[in-house]
Amino acid sequence: MFPCISKTLFGIECLGCGFQRALILVLQGNFEAAFKLYPAIYSCLIFILFIGLHFADSKRNYKKSLTVLAILNGIIMIGGYYYKHFL
Repeated sequence: MFPCISKTLFGIECLGCGFQRALILVLQGNFEAAFKLYPAIYSCLIFILFIGLHFADSKRNYKKSLTVLAILNGIIMIGGYYYKHFL
């Protein structure tokens, strides 16, 4: 797995820390453990899917959907980070 540069250099986890491990858990079928490890895993996967659709299907305009998903994903990531470190 790729190391987190923020955690390596500063000792502070970034908003993406845990995504790789959660993705492996999803691929293994352990959906609940993936969510507990990284609550934004499913919103990130949906966002990545829409990015793929945006590049694969140039006839449709996914910009509005991508904007909404990016904002929603950011909120979930910040909320998960807060929950993980401060509660």
